[in-house]
Amino acid sequence: MSIKITADSTCDLSRELIEKYNIEIVPLSIVRGDESLKDGVEIFPKDIFEYVESGAGVCKTTAVNIDEYSKCFSEALKNHEAVIHFTISSDMSACYQNALIASEDFENVYVVDSRNLSTGIGHLVLDAAIMASEGLPPREIYEKLLTMREKLEVSFVINTLKYLHKGGRCSAVAALGANLLQLKPCIEVKNGKMDVGKKYRGSFEKCIMQYVDDRLKGREDLDFRRIFVTSTDDTDKKLIEAVVARVKELADFEEILLTTAGGTISCHCGPNCLGLLFYRK
Repeated sequence: MSIKITADSTCDLSRELIEKYNIEIVPLSIVRGDESLKDGVEIFPKDIFEYVESGAGVCKTTAVNIDEYSKCFSEALKNHEAVIHFTISSDMSACYQNALIASEDFENVYVVDSRNLSTGIGHLVLDAAIMASEGLPPREIYEKLLTMREKLEVSFVINTLKYLHKGGRCSAVAALGANLLQLKPCIEVKNGKMDVGKKYRGSFEKCIMQYVDDRLKGREDLDFRRIFVTSTDDTDKKLIEAVVARVKELADFEEILLTTAGGTISCHCGPNCLGLLFYRK
């Protein structure tokens, strides 16, 4: 059976991976002032950072609407017998609900609530594409994904709470305190929601290397198939290289994939943000 894999732009997969696995990306919209722009098509993270840093205001994300999903599924089913679509966690956006409503007008459209964000979603997307290429039926793939999503470990370290504060996701007191103490919070995805984990202190580079050790050192529950190192496009390339080298020292992953965080992560986490995303056994 021919299966088309589609995903919201929140999956943060690179262009190379999207093309390799023939994935259709459905962009969320990012509101900048009076403009509503398509994520990764009409607006990019650097545009978001420039707008916020200029003092003009904040950018916000809006879900893909039902009609946009309907058009995507309709087009996909012209050449495929089934569609498996991935959305950002239903606790973070209305994307899942909208996609689910749109899917009711079609047969063989399976909507997966990733309960995740960024390349946490990306892991599921790639695994769905691999299973589809191996000939597994869509219902079986869908059911496997619901189990696999529970094994994902997704986190990021952010350099500033400014963007989360401006977006209404943390208090002014917390943001001020973090800045004064040079705290770099680790944002974790748990039960489909973003939560604050360990708070690192010091330079961003020092905090990131400590974070990598905390996530991987001495672990016996890691699934070594694949790890994503996902960062904002302004992150120091030498730091990313140092992270990759440290990951190789600590764990024998078969694949280390580098990707850039898209508009959704950038809107909430701001510049200088890096995360490790992998499966547990």
